[in-house]
Amino acid sequence: MKQQLISSFSMFILFLHCANTFAQIPAAAPAQAPAVVVASPPAATPTQAAAPHGITNVTKILEKAGHFTIFIRLLRSTQEENHLFSALNDSSTGLTIFAPTDSAFSELKSGTLNTLSDGDKSELVKFHVVPTFLSTSQFQTVSNPLGTWAGTGNRLPLNVTSYPNSVNITTGLTNTSLSGAVYTDNQLAIYKIEKVLLPKDIFASNAPAPAPLAPAPEKPAKAVPAATVESPAASVDISSALIFTHNLLVGSAGLLASAMFSL
Repeated sequence: MKQQLISSFSMFILFLHCANTFAQIPAAAPAQAPAVVVASPPAATPTQAAAPHGITNVTKILEKAGHFTIFIRLLRSTQEENHLFSALNDSSTGLTIFAPTDSAFSELKSGTLNTLSDGDKSELVKFHVVPTFLSTSQFQTVSNPLGTWAGTGNRLPLNVTSYPNSVNITTGLTNTSLSGAVYTDNQLAIYKIEKVLLPKDIFASNAPAPAPLAPAPEKPAKAVPAATVESPAASVDISSALIFTHNLLVGSAGLLASAMFSL
């Protein structure tokens, strides 16, 4: 009986020792999920602006370049921004855009844009878009007049002349030169200009008509001498005078004869 008590007490002591040992063992840290590495998209190059769905975004390019606020506003208000998206996505010939700066618009007469209808504003924007890609070297061989989105013809002339160090643009109302390339690739070229290209179709008809020329002074008519017409009264006077003269002569002759006979 005594041995059983000793054995039970020993087992109890062993149990306490084991419990104390397990309590001192630190718990294992929970397993951590592997970190997910997110690759950042490549940064846009200086000459290109990021665009949704891979389409070149013209307005983003102009915003990044700066000083094209008014032209951007016109692109958006006339919905030509969407037209550019579609053209760049579908066109195989590309586009060339002549982008007027804000200072170019400031040279217009105050309130000019406000006087234009929505259709005229759209035509003005289209007049700055050539439906083909033109590099600076291609201006040397291009045929005039250039066709634009606004059309072509006598009312919409756009002519370019290339020189060794410049490219001149004329519309009949505007004469300016390219002042730099904003963006260029094999599909789109955007050139900066310092004057707004004014089409005759809009601005020639809105210009005040020249004052009519004053009529030339009439030359005084030469005086024509009136024909001499003797009035009956004049004829009577002349006849009376002749008769009086005749009688006077006869009377004088008679007196002379009497005097001679008296002698």
